[in-house]
Amino acid sequence: MLAKLGSLELIARAAVDGMVHGAHRTKRHGFSPEFAEYRDYAPGDDLRFIDWNAYARTDRLYLKRYEGETNTQLLLLVDASASMGVGEAPTKLDYATWLAAALALIAARQHDAAGLAAFNEELRWLAPPRSGAAHRQALLHGLDALTAVGGSHWQRAFAQVANRGSRRGIVVAISDFYCEAEDFGRALRLLGTRGHDLIAFHLLSAAERQPRLKAGRNTTLRDAETGSVLEVDAFEVRNAYPRRLAEHEASLRQAAGVAGADYVQMNTNQPLDEALIRYLRFRARRP
Repeated sequence: MLAKLGSLELIARAAVDGMVHGAHRTKRHGFSPEFAEYRDYAPGDDLRFIDWNAYARTDRLYLKRYEGETNTQLLLLVDASASMGVGEAPTKLDYATWLAAALALIAARQHDAAGLAAFNEELRWLAPPRSGAAHRQALLHGLDALTAVGGSHWQRAFAQVANRGSRRGIVVAISDFYCEAEDFGRALRLLGTRGHDLIAFHLLSAAERQPRLKAGRNTTLRDAETGSVLEVDAFEVRNAYPRRLAEHEASLRQAAGVAGADYVQMNTNQPLDEALIRYLRFRARRP
């Protein structure tokens, strides 16, 4: 249903508007009396917070920022490796971009700053957290342009994000987590040690939960990221796969817990608002 809307912004708005949300307990723009700093005006910013005296002196538009104006920084980490594009529409990357766009819209409505980092083996695109309509549109364009290519290297990409530096906030990782649980945990800890609150959305398709293997004893499987081919016993895979998948998810959940992160398992055929509600419950627990 969401895919028929076409526009990523329309999809995000439909998902967010279809969900009852609150969970915001901090102050809105300008409600705090303590001035913090100036920043450059960007198209779409609230004109009420322009400092017209500064404009008269400098001929440039500046916005006043107050303590508590931007309540939280949200950084969205989206896995854009080749495995995210496997399967029928909507692919995992489709679902990931819908979820990221909806979370960015929630952030805007709560006057939080949102940023985006897309990665595979390397950090492919990074927009540090900011507020404002123009920045949000840039995030949507960045999400819309993502393609699923290459392998994935969690630790390298997360280290690159961590080294760019930002103040403490919420980091949301969205991926199919085709990686070793130990690598996943180490990558999360790179950000957790910076004081960020972490939540990981694990996306799988229905076909990955219950793979349809060709009849017969042997079948050939190809790795979407490395291209390597493996011949397996289809009967054995059908019997062992559910157990191995459950073990992998349990390992991811444990690794996330050690890193201080929330782990949320999602299927691409689940309503998007279920993921948004989980995020808002997580958001509401922040002091």
